[in-house]
Amino acid sequence: MKIDLNSDMGEGFGPYRLCDDEAMMKIVSSANIACGFHGGDPETMGRMVRLAKQNGVGIGAHPGLPDRLGFGRREIPFQADELRQQMLYQLGALMAIAKVEQVTVSHISFHAAMGNMVNRDPVLADLMMDAIETVDPSLVVFVTSGSEIEQAAKRARLKTLALFLADRAYDAGGRLVARGLPGAVIKDEAAVRARVRKFLLDGSVETIDGGVIAMPARSILVHSDTPGALELAGIVRGEIEATGATLAPAAELAE
Repeated sequence: MKIDLNSDMGEGFGPYRLCDDEAMMKIVSSANIACGFHGGDPETMGRMVRLAKQNGVGIGAHPGLPDRLGFGRREIPFQADELRQQMLYQLGALMAIAKVEQVTVSHISFHAAMGNMVNRDPVLADLMMDAIETVDPSLVVFVTSGSEIEQAAKRARLKTLALFLADRAYDAGGRLVARGLPGAVIKDEAAVRARVRKFLLDGSVETIDGGVIAMPARSILVHSDTPGALELAGIVRGEIEATGATLAPAAELAE
């Protein structure tokens, strides 16, 4: 079995960095690169693209809301067209930087509040997906299985790849537990290892209340801003290899 391991990367700016991007790039198969709004800047984006190219890692855009102080996790009441323009601005910037480095942006993964807002509104989701399809119909959209973004991407005839978040808790409905709640972010090495192994072996995950739900995904996400993210990513990769699976970038696995 082939599986993608991805991380949100380049989310610092200027001299500030959230994790060791250079080391993380040697572990993952796909990188979701912050595009300058919630994190990132032109120099950081260029460095991420070059690192991905050097390591054979798939490149994706990771657009978010223009809110550095809130790290793109606070919802801001933008109009639908404003959100579309913000997404296009960020995607276009990364595509230009990647083209100069002679590589291609292969996927897009919404960050935090922007993704939440799109996922709640099928009209907004269609607006976003239609714009992405117009820019590049070959782009893969990272999704949560069964989400509005997934359904809209399919309506726009875009390929999708479903995510499993190794370091985040799920509720019984398959939704992510809000970050502010106890147990929402999973940092314990043994817990992450067990979750990933269960996902790889039987395609399921234990929920925060102890139940078990199906997790139909082909890509595992480790957030670079989770404490100990580099170590967690190494654990996830180790479990992937231990089960006999092989890493592959998103573009090879999308449907």
